Amino acid sequence: MPAIVLSPSLAVITVCVYGFIAYTALLSFTGSKMFANFTFVGWRQYGRLFENPRWITAIENMAIFGCLYIIGATCLGLFIAILIDQRIRFEGVFRAVFLYPMALSFVVTGVIWQWLLNPGLGLEHMMRELGWDSFSFQWLIEPDRAIYTIVIAGVWQVTGFVMALLLAGLRGVDTEILRAARIDGAPIHKVYTRIIIPALRPAFLTVFVIEAHLAIKSYDLVVALTKGGPGVSTELPSTFMYSMTFTRNELAVGAASATVMLVTLASIIIPYLYSELRNEPAT
Repeated sequence: MPAIVLSPSLAVITVCVYGFIAYTALLSFTGSKMFANFTFVGWRQYGRLFENPRWITAIENMAIFGCLYIIGATCLGLFIAILIDQRIRFEGVFRAVFLYPMALSFVVTGVIWQWLLNPGLGLEHMMRELGWDSFSFQWLIEPDRAIYTIVIAGVWQVTGFVMALLLAGLRGVDTEILRAARIDGAPIHKVYTRIIIPALRPAFLTVFVIEAHLAIKSYDLVVALTKGGPGVSTELPSTFMYSMTFTRNELAVGAASATVMLVTLASIIIPYLYSELRNEPAT
């Protein structure tokens, strides 16, 4: 009976998810332009992809954004989780406040930060209205700094979620070990660095995988905040793929970029799943 009930869902997922993934990979080896055709050209589209300076810019931006996004959100989320784990008053209120940004879509987050970082409307305008006439914060319109505005908005959105995951991990640490460490007179910083944080390894792995896939598919945040600009200074692989596929009539190149993104993400997820399944106790 369970197999019969699950069969329709399995068929839909197989066709609509894995089927279209295979179709996209197939298109990346064809000469498709505006419409799909099945004239196979081998690895030519991948060659064109990596010869495109706009794709190289997207990869460089992805490296900057991904590293700062993951490190920033993880460190800040851990710091907040440790503070909340001290059994402070109104803990539920603080958890809700920090988790609220995750309830917003990336589009809303982008619009909020676009307003805050706009030199004529947001933070700079407010500070000058308060009398600080020399205050300047124009990262949103500076090509070499605009990518960091994406990092700021992304970290702001996901930090609360990271905090919740790590807080759950902190609450799961064996209290007997912590009590023994305190009886032995271990200083608090050594308790965290040598006992608690190493015990959070599974939670850190989960956080890393979630942040990595959010970083790779962060299309809507970029479009809402900078639209890939100024110029192509905040171009990411996801925006490059959309642009090539739907506005420049380079369907095969867009499919090649999507396939590269999929392989990159799989290279992160598969080792994680392998590690988790290998450590799972046999039943």
